This record gives sequence, structure tokens and C-alpha cells, in this order.
Amino acid sequence: MTDLFLHNPRCSKSRAALALVREAGVELPVREYLQDPLSVAELSRIVKLLGVRPIDIVRRGEPQYKALGLGDATPDDEVLRAMAEHPIFIERPIVVRGGRAVVGRPAETVKEIL
Repeated sequence: MTDLFLHNPRCSKSRAALALVREAGVELPVREYLQDPLSVAELSRIVKLLGVRPIDIVRRGEPQYKALGLGDATPDDEVLRAMAEHPIFIERPIVVRGGRAVVGRPAETVKEIL
């Protein structure tokens, strides 16, 4: 997976993390994933780089989360499909750089891979 900043410009945490990346002088392609959703394959690669299960980067407070009946017991492939179909589920921001990835919550976490 190439270097990437998964961004939601409406999210204050995402904006703060992007500012930290730019302040560090690091140039990363920014992908507004709500406008340009990720495929299941892309999500799978990011989850592997993060070293977590897909459910671990799902925003559980979203209304569709309960409506779809997702939870810790949901098979990973089903969670990945739900994330691809409903990108609002994806925790943000996520930074991929140099074969590693981090979730920028808190925003300062992105410094780990800068």
C-alpha cells in the first residue's frame, strides 16, 4: 500500500492530524475517503498494516452500526464489506507511510510514523 492520509475534512481530529503531518514537512497524498471510498482489498491491507481486526477501527457510534448488527463476533470479511459500503464507519484519520499505519486518535499518534 502506498503512503496515504485518509481524511475527513469535517472531523477536527482529522484536521489536527493533517496539520501535524504538514508541520513535519511530510507530503502525503490525502484521500477524502467519504468521497472516494476504499475497496475491501484496500481496507484489508490497511487493517493488516495496523495489526488489528477490522472491527477495531469501526466507529461504533454510527447509526448504521447497530442497524447492521455489527459487533465483535462479526466475521472480518463482513466488517470489511460494511466499511467499504459505509465509509463513515472507518475511524479517522488513518495515516499509511513506509509500510506502517496508525490511527490518528489522538492526533499526536501520527508522529509515530513521520
